[in-house]
Amino acid sequence: MQITDVRIRKVEKEGKMKAVVSITIDEEFVVHDIKVIEGDKGLFIAMPSRKAADGEYRDIAHPINSDTRERIQRLILDRYQETLEAEE
Repeated sequence: MQITDVRIRKVEKEGKMKAVVSITIDEEFVVHDIKVIEGDKGLFIAMPSRKAADGEYRDIAHPINSDTRERIQRLILDRYQETLEAEE
């Protein structure tokens, strides 16, 4: 699996959410609405989710294993940093 495109849309208003990201996998499959969030321990990503009937949020698309999640997160956060540096 190769991530062939990453599109970052920065969030302008103040808050913990810093950007919304879309990734393309193998130039064939797109995942929209991945969020870049500022947490207590730094930036992390949150996969697209939907509020369930019980009020909890459930991911609607997510990696199956932690290695894949880490690879996607690292690529997204690297691109996010590049976007910030390009604006300086």
